[in-house]
Amino acid sequence: MPIRILADEVASQIAAGEVVERPASVIKELLENALDAKAAQVVVQVAEAGKRLIEIADDGLGIPAEELQLAVARHATSKLRTADDLFNITTLGFRGEALASIASVSRFTLTSRTADSPVGARLRVEGGHVGLTEQAGGPVGTSVRVEDLFYNVPARLKFLKRDLTERQQIDGLVTRYALAYPDVRIHLFHDGRPALQTSGNGSRREVLAGLYGVDVARQMLEVTFQADAIGVEGFISPVALTRSNRRDITFFINGRWVQDSSLSVALLQAYHTLLMVGRYPISILFVNLPPEEVDVNVHPAKAEVRFRQPDAVFSAVQRAAKRALLAYSPVPSVAPASTWQRPFDSWQPGNPPRSIDPAWDMAQEAGEGLPPLTEGEAQGPSASAPIQESLPSGVLPLLRLIGQFGAAYLLAEAPDGLYLIDQHAAHERVLFERFMLQRPKGIPSQALLEPALLQLPPATAGLLQEQMEVLGRVGFDVEPFGPNTFRVRAIPALLSGADPLAAVRVVVEDFEEDEAPLQAEIEAKVIARVCKRAAVKAGQALTMEEQRALLRDLETCQSPRTCPHGRPTMIHLSVDLLERQFGRKGAR
Repeated sequence: MPIRILADEVASQIAAGEVVERPASVIKELLENALDAKAAQVVVQVAEAGKRLIEIADDGLGIPAEELQLAVARHATSKLRTADDLFNITTLGFRGEALASIASVSRFTLTSRTADSPVGARLRVEGGHVGLTEQAGGPVGTSVRVEDLFYNVPARLKFLKRDLTERQQIDGLVTRYALAYPDVRIHLFHDGRPALQTSGNGSRREVLAGLYGVDVARQMLEVTFQADAIGVEGFISPVALTRSNRRDITFFINGRWVQDSSLSVALLQAYHTLLMVGRYPISILFVNLPPEEVDVNVHPAKAEVRFRQPDAVFSAVQRAAKRALLAYSPVPSVAPASTWQRPFDSWQPGNPPRSIDPAWDMAQEAGEGLPPLTEGEAQGPSASAPIQESLPSGVLPLLRLIGQFGAAYLLAEAPDGLYLIDQHAAHERVLFERFMLQRPKGIPSQALLEPALLQLPPATAGLLQEQMEVLGRVGFDVEPFGPNTFRVRAIPALLSGADPLAAVRVVVEDFEEDEAPLQAEIEAKVIARVCKRAAVKAGQALTMEEQRALLRDLETCQSPRTCPHGRPTMIHLSVDLLERQFGRKGAR
């Protein structure tokens, strides 16, 4: 096959494939152009998750009428002049490809007016074919309208994900830039409904409150750090506020949102040993360094960067986060014994505990400790005493509570040995099976005395909106109450006493991308997530009555040996194993 020069239309579509991956990519390029134009307000309109319409209007400097056609030409930019400028970039855009790439795969309209011009100008481009410039009225600034994205590349259109996922990508992108540029008023609308509105007063914490709610914003720890020419500022979450994925770890380099795994590792190392396995912090960190110290021209979408001194940047992020954690998080101290016996508010024991050892129970009630061992018991297991055979996995032997240790585990004795029980996993199983037993007849609800308001980031608010019907079937009464805000009017009766907002929030916080279409299992998974949040936590001291009631309830479960997520609830140390470990039997 002979070598040919590609037609301009084909070359433009190939270039568009590098820059325009999805609707969020279009919004990123246009939003960065608006910020480079010194806009004080940016309005983003989206219809059908960006596939039908994306419109971004700003009040920035504008584009002169005679330069509109040049603006949509490939490799045309006002931000670079020589190759040396690539190593001293102070703007978000610089490649001169975005507008040409977007216009080649859509019906594109560019309208702009400068402050010194009495009238604006408009240019239409359809599938890369540029029309004539015409006069148009309008305010100072630029408006870009992108319609029917990928209409001429149907294969690319098929690769887009469902609308909810695409909206989440858009919401996540716009909210990040709203945090990075708090002095710019940014408004986002989906199908005419407001999803994000910032005031532009320069307060990042106020933007945080609008995205995550006042409670989360109040808990976030402020980071301010300077090491030579590298500055790190922003917010990170305390160790008690975490997520199940890295989605809320955000980094900006000189005002540019980037995805850099080494920076994430540096942040996580600052939290080393402070977080549970599988939990991640929320962070919005802004790293500022001289432009010549970072190469931003390593990715067509400008999503990756390369540092001249990566170790220095890594160290600065780690030290900045560690210093904030130490400054705001006091060193935990061991609570005195008198404070361990505190009431357990989030779980009400079910049936009264059955007595396993009356003498032991009576001694406990009288405050006398364990009753004395009989002569036979003091001698330990005899050689002639039969050892109980292993029971089926779904059955537990009768357990005699010994106590709680580490404020996380229960220790119980059975004829076949000792059982170490994870109180959190065990309570998850108990709650889950109670929910599932009530499910066929309808899970009863408990109305709240005062409805609670739940505010979510735009990306997760869409997920909750999709799960409203499922929440209603599992005992919640939740209704929309303004942009990204919901009113919780009732929760399942089994969770009375629990935090209603935490119980609802967990339904969407732990959803991964594209996990939502769970089909017939969605209700069970939602119930399992709610139970995980509502169950007693590790580190929570329980009274003896609560410990015994938890054991009795676990014994009645159909699958007592694992929590609903498959994690074991207990570890069994058999009599045979203990005798071998103490050298009383077998190998010595």
